[in-house]
Amino acid sequence: MVRSRNPLSLIIFALSALALAAALLPTLLPRLRLLSAHIPLPHLAAFKFSQQHSMASSDYTKELNIALLAVQRATLLTKSVFHSHAKGTLNKQDASPVTIGDFGAQALIISALQHNFPDDEIVAEEEAKDLRENENLRQTVWDLVKNASLSDASAEKELGGSIASPKAMLDIIDKGDSKGGNKGRIWAIDPIDGTKGFLRGGQYAVCLGLMVDGDVKVGVLGCPNLPVSDSEPLTENIGADATDQEGKGVLFSAVQGQGANSRPLGKDSLASASKIQMKPISNISEATFCESVEAGHSNQDDSVKIAQKLGITKPSVRMDSQAKYGSIARGAGDLYLRLPVKKDYVEKIWDHAAGDLIVREAGGQVTDVEGKRLDFSLGRTLKNNKGVIAAPKDVHKHVIEAVQSVLSSKQ
Repeated sequence: MVRSRNPLSLIIFALSALALAAALLPTLLPRLRLLSAHIPLPHLAAFKFSQQHSMASSDYTKELNIALLAVQRATLLTKSVFHSHAKGTLNKQDASPVTIGDFGAQALIISALQHNFPDDEIVAEEEAKDLRENENLRQTVWDLVKNASLSDASAEKELGGSIASPKAMLDIIDKGDSKGGNKGRIWAIDPIDGTKGFLRGGQYAVCLGLMVDGDVKVGVLGCPNLPVSDSEPLTENIGADATDQEGKGVLFSAVQGQGANSRPLGKDSLASASKIQMKPISNISEATFCESVEAGHSNQDDSVKIAQKLGITKPSVRMDSQAKYGSIARGAGDLYLRLPVKKDYVEKIWDHAAGDLIVREAGGQVTDVEGKRLDFSLGRTLKNNKGVIAAPKDVHKHVIEAVQSVLSSKQ
């Protein structure tokens, strides 16, 4: 015998069920999100949460690995160009040179970043306009790019393998057009930092940094002409007549909060890393300071006066590129001075992002001439900073005082 239900009781039951569901909903939704992130159940496939962050790692392990491999692969191309007689040199609007190596290295690095982090933005120095207009130059760069690969197949696969075509290469080069800023994940690339040094057989660097919300989190420098050994001191002639012979070529790297490392540059998988630290300075008068080779990049007369105020008698070591950052981070040098030549000159973020982090993670301090941290959150330039001063933390204040004393005397 089936008992009939009172309609009023059914209504009360339904209302009670709805009230219970409403009460449980705030608790259930977060659990569903957690479940969808960790258990690939078919009926939870509709829940898509932050696709970009799922491709990134919270401790930047993947970002560091890809950055190291990408820079190492790019240096294979730059070394090939370094040994060639015709480097395909052009002059940009600001009269600075760009070579086929700049274009090729940028294409290889952006290709690797796009394969692994397709939602990230990229700020890079070069654009493909000249290659689109010059068929011979385009073909030369393409020949370099298609033949540049790591000999380790698994490492090459991690980077996404070869670029598909010359057209794809041009489009990839032009992906470095981000305006930068203080939001999101942005990579800064200088495919050949120190192009003039590269052209004359001196020091140069392939540079890559990751900024998250304007803060540098990962930095990598590939320096093919620096000694592998961290214990080898800087010499006065290191900025000229360099070769990538046996015992030369080093990768510097850092992740925010995890220290800085160096390892030999190779042709396949990554070599083992060694921790690096800036050298303690007991007597600042014995410090070795680095500056740019080009007088147009840093005021060398002011550097001499600052050295005199600090009691430093030995001459500066002049070398191109962010290799200076790597050199002082490993203790081969001590100070890096880049002093303003013109009042209106503004530094580019790709010239400093990686090196800034590597020195700071090695125990140093990097500021402008006023003692302010370099601000990478304002776009493609360091518009709020003038000059760069890098030194061990315990002497940085004394260096800044000497810098300000010299600069104020000119006003």
